[in-house]
Amino acid sequence: MEKKNILIVEDHALTRFALSASLRDEDFIDRIYEAKDAYEGYEILSKEKIDVILMDLGLPGVDGITATNEIRKRYQDIKIIVITSHNEEKEVQKCLQAGINAYCSKDIKPDKLISLIKDVINGAIWFDSNIAKYVLNMAKEEKSADNRKESIYNLTSKELMVLNLLAEGNSNLEIAKKLNISVNTTKVHVCSILQKLSVDDRTQAAVKALKENITG
Repeated sequence: MEKKNILIVEDHALTRFALSASLRDEDFIDRIYEAKDAYEGYEILSKEKIDVILMDLGLPGVDGITATNEIRKRYQDIKIIVITSHNEEKEVQKCLQAGINAYCSKDIKPDKLISLIKDVINGAIWFDSNIAKYVLNMAKEEKSADNRKESIYNLTSKELMVLNLLAEGNSNLEIAKKLNISVNTTKVHVCSILQKLSVDDRTQAAVKALKENITG
């Protein structure tokens, strides 16, 4: 894996130190940057190439959700992992709408966090089990039009299978293995899905699939 630069946006110095220390010796990480608030994060982003952001929600001044929305407007390719002690349904929903790639609790174990970051870099999405019920609730709330989704979006049976696996957080390689197709074929299906769903990336496709219960 190509080495990646990580930005930690967290107002508590001890938490920043713990996160940085847990990632420092990983061979897939090049540099680790730290910001105590959104403004410092914006400044680092304007000067350095950042691949992954670990974003706290309870930041002073500009909160993490607002910061994520602002970052998404300018940096579409950056992976954003919310790591927080907050798990209220409204905040989860706003994070999903902002286009995050993962949502996890601050009590996550270091080895799990490292594995999570690798998965997200490879294209997966991930939600902490504590908020999974909120994601499911979002899907149920919009279930009235479920029976018409496939025809509306004109997805093929294979694309529905790919979308289902994508929504479960599988990378292109994992989808290819599970469907016994090549990675290139998987990429073609994913590109077609993004176009048909009118979304910009995998995360938005997965969120839309979950919210509208497209995969059944």
